[in-house]
Amino acid sequence: MSQKILLTSKEVDIILHRLACQLIEKHLDFSNTILIGIQPRGTYLAQRLQLLLEKEYCIKDIALGYLDITFFRDDFRRTDKPIEANRTQIDFVVEDKKVIFIDDVLYTGRSIRSALTAIQSFGRPSEIELLVLIDRRFSRHLPIQPDYRGRQVDAINDEKVKVCWKEQDGEDAVYLVPTKNNQQPTT
Repeated sequence: MSQKILLTSKEVDIILHRLACQLIEKHLDFSNTILIGIQPRGTYLAQRLQLLLEKEYCIKDIALGYLDITFFRDDFRRTDKPIEANRTQIDFVVEDKKVIFIDDVLYTGRSIRSALTAIQSFGRPSEIELLVLIDRRFSRHLPIQPDYRGRQVDAINDEKVKVCWKEQDGEDAVYLVPTKNNQQPTT
């Protein structure tokens, strides 16, 4: 499989620090702000940002939760595979809080639309923002744009952006990978 590296470990680290600083500029002490990692892959980014904000920028008690959107997706019944949900973990009040949705890749916008619906089960936030590591431009099905983005990528539809996290994949990196339909036959 021929994959192209989009971000190295060092570049991911630089982007995480930049995103953390942008969040501080907008939210200051985070007393009325909560971070919500979109399950499954947004949780790694959310955890990293919380850790950075607390350890390197000395912001204490940042609320962090994880939101599963599996059954809120408009395409969840369009597969023959059994559906496997992740765990939602929101142990705080969402009502009147500033919520920052965090996900690794913004592609069609359908996951974020699902998250907007799912979060209503926990209350009505005063504001919702979106932070993504990778923004795949020109791929949107819905009018959803990030408030904070690590990097914009122009990928054609038969390419996939693969985000690797040290905790899950053994490395921090972002790759552009051809989909199975686009791979060259091996001889």
